[in-house]
Amino acid sequence: MLEGETDPARMAAASVAGDGPGDGHDGRALDLGGDWQVLHWLLTGDAWDGRQPEADVVCGGRLLTEDGADATGADVIYLAPERVKAAAAHLDATPFASLAERMDAAAMIAAGVQDAEVPDPAARLRPAYARLTAFFRAAAGEGQAVLKVLRQP
Repeated sequence: MLEGETDPARMAAASVAGDGPGDGHDGRALDLGGDWQVLHWLLTGDAWDGRQPEADVVCGGRLLTEDGADATGADVIYLAPERVKAAAAHLDATPFASLAERMDAAAMIAAGVQDAEVPDPAARLRPAYARLTAFFRAAAGEGQAVLKVLRQP
């Protein structure tokens, strides 16, 4: 916890930005950049929602920020350890090749998916998916929860 800070959004945002404990220098942070919503779409077929456990990978969990991105520029979502474990198992069982077959730029654009026109999707998204899978595998192996910080573009 950051000294004197009680707002979960500011704590998580500061940690990801490198302003506090868990600042990503210890391997406990993962930045998907603009790939987050495309990856969510590929996993779920939806821009924001979907079934568990696939939806839990990016957008699923408990929203901790009451006002969304208004106060901090980010939404913070908490994913409990048992849901992290299920999401990790889903990622391990889902090869990237099966997701790449779902690339449909027109459908993603129609659904409002940010960065839907991904140039050379396999080259860009395969490494992001591998990092995401490794991140969830490590968190699940340690019985950890995951805090997700979704920033507005």
